Amino acid sequence: MTIKLSVTNAGFTLIELMVTLSIVALLLGLATPSFTAFFKDNRISTQVNEFVSSLNFARSESIKRGVRITLCKSNTGNSCATTGDWSQGFIIFTDQSNPALIPVYDSTSETLLQVKKALRGNVSIIGNTNVADYISYMPSGQNVKISGAVQTGTLTICDDRGGQNVGKEIVISNTGRSRIEKDISC
Repeated sequence: MTIKLSVTNAGFTLIELMVTLSIVALLLGLATPSFTAFFKDNRISTQVNEFVSSLNFARSESIKRGVRITLCKSNTGNSCATTGDWSQGFIIFTDQSNPALIPVYDSTSETLLQVKKALRGNVSIIGNTNVADYISYMPSGQNVKISGAVQTGTLTICDDRGGQNVGKEIVISNTGRSRIEKDISC
C-alpha cells in the first residue's frame, strides 16, 4: 500500500505581492490629502467652538455677577496684550478698574476667571477693529467698548491652507450674541 501525500502551495507569488502592495500604496496616496484636510477642518471647528464657548461664558458671567467681564488677548496669562492675534491665548476677568483705552487686568481688585493658552497648529484668530484686542460684556449682556460705544465685530479664524473656503468667522452682534459663519475664504 502506497500513501500519496499531496502538497499544495497556499502562498503568494512575488508578483501578486508586489501588485497588492502597489494598489495599497496608491490608495493611501490618494486618501492622505483628504485625511489632512479633514483633521485641519476638525481643528478649526473645535477651536471656533471653544472660542464661542468662552464668549458665552463671559457674557453669562457678566449677567450673573452684575459687573463688566472682559476677554483680552494675552500671551502671558496674567495681562492683556495689544500685539499679536487671539491665537496667542486670552484671559477672561472681572473688569472693575477705571476705564482706559484698553482693559488692564488688576490682580488686586479683579478676579481672573479663565486663562486660555495659545492655540495648537497653524491657526490664527484675527478680530476686526472693534474686537482686535478685547471684548467686553456689561451686566445687561450687551458688549460695550471701554469708551461706551457698542462693540460689534467679526473674528476670522483661518489655518495655513489659505485661499480656500476653509475658514470661519465669529460675528458678534450689538446684543452681545455670537454666531458662526462657515466656509469663508482666508
